Amino acid sequence: MLVVSGVAAAYAAFRIAPGFGRDDLVFEEIDDPAGFQRLTAGQSSSGFDPFVGLETQEDADNLAAAEIRARQNICAALYHDLPTTADEVPVASFSDYYCPYCRVQTKRLAALEAQTGSGIRVSWHELPLLGETSTLAAKAALAARNQGAYPAFHERLMRSPFQATPEYLQSLANDIGVDHARLVADMDSDQVLEDLEISAAIARIFAFIGTPAMVIGRTVIQGEVSERTVQAIVAREREEGWGSACRVA
Repeated sequence: MLVVSGVAAAYAAFRIAPGFGRDDLVFEEIDDPAGFQRLTAGQSSSGFDPFVGLETQEDADNLAAAEIRARQNICAALYHDLPTTADEVPVASFSDYYCPYCRVQTKRLAALEAQTGSGIRVSWHELPLLGETSTLAAKAALAARNQGAYPAFHERLMRSPFQATPEYLQSLANDIGVDHARLVADMDSDQVLEDLEISAAIARIFAFIGTPAMVIGRTVIQGEVSERTVQAIVAREREEGWGSACRVA
């Protein structure tokens, strides 16, 4: 299992000023992976490498293998099921349940996705960087997916003031109507561990330095961004054809 350690102060995240419109956005083409671009705006408070401190050689080997798998089809790894046309713009969101900026960004993205005619679809990625409780919460949310309860777990964990202790997760499972015994068993399943490794590998590929982070179409973003900025990027991606990076016509 990939475990990230030594990042208790990790969420000194890169933030983009809330007032950016389409004419203010500055992009930098990314050489690897080809076809993507990075939004450069605002200031970074302090950078760090979230993948320093992999606990074992096995962890490092698993991450390297996950990176190879992700690179075979980076868009499928990012977005899971791709839209069939470039009219709908996919968003991949990377977050930690105990990153305060993530709570704001996740609520914002969910609200945008729910708007009629928004034209965006969000794929949620767990990127637990802030210790054992972050990892426990991420594993529980992914395990809940096997019972059709990932959205409910994700939403509750994002707004909960409580740490994800085993006792709290049992209470949450009972409250939502999830089989707790099955949830606990699934938390250490191969599928959950693989999902965490793939998300961590994507984060390494795109050089994320913390959470929240996003990829909108072909645009890579580090840090919390405003609703206006998200909408501006979505409009730009739709017009310029984000699908060119994913071979979508």
